[in-house]
Amino acid sequence: MTRSPDTAAVAISLRDVNLEYPVFDADRSFRTTLLRGSVGGLIGRSRGGRPRTVVRALSDLNLDILNGDRVGLMGPNGAGKSTLLRVLAGAYQPSSGELIVRGRVSTLLGMGVGIDVDETGHENIVTGCLLLGLDKRDSERVLEDVVSFCELGQYIHMPVRTYSSGMLVRLMFGIATSINPDILLIDEVLGVGDARFAAKAEARVTKLMTQASALVLASHGNELLRRFCNKGLFLVEGTLRYYGPIDDAIAAYDTWLTEGA
Repeated sequence: MTRSPDTAAVAISLRDVNLEYPVFDADRSFRTTLLRGSVGGLIGRSRGGRPRTVVRALSDLNLDILNGDRVGLMGPNGAGKSTLLRVLAGAYQPSSGELIVRGRVSTLLGMGVGIDVDETGHENIVTGCLLLGLDKRDSERVLEDVVSFCELGQYIHMPVRTYSSGMLVRLMFGIATSINPDILLIDEVLGVGDARFAAKAEARVTKLMTQASALVLASHGNELLRRFCNKGLFLVEGTLRYYGPIDDAIAAYDTWLTEGA
């Protein structure tokens, strides 16, 4: 008999979660392609009764991610990995089903949200921390850490429009990793700047991953997944193929690839 997990131990719960994108004014050939399953879509009905093309990105997902779980998200391109992360982050709302997230979520998915190029780096750090859910006092508290991490020197007091692209990425990355979340969502591990700074950024992300109560990490790298994750979630065309121990999940994905998908 399988026992349900204690509710207090569940960080994320999905019950019959679906996400669909309506495609308006799609031509007949596009609908035919969808019906053949090549993009995982279907034909639905709009409220007005007219045919409507719908691309289903996630289908009937049911799973629990517990506190202490480090979940490796795997699957081919277009499997729905990034879409699922955005649903968990609250950027996308499920079309149907129930999603429960317990705890503060941090993600590197939306780096740069809220950046004002006419404000200084210093001002953008304070604003970014407020957008991440910190109050003004906590924003000021982490300010020194973010400034030190970004290594922007006197540019921290200059308008962001004067920054190079590399300097801007450093600032955005520093802001995005400024809080210690309960739940951390990562879509691949980012390379930021030159080799030295990229190593520094990886160490910062690694610290966040080890401190978070729950982690969901999407990656194509098996060694990275084995290094950080204890569970694996394998998606194909938005459907759950396997969810369990990381080595078994990788084996299931490798088998699927070997058998010609």
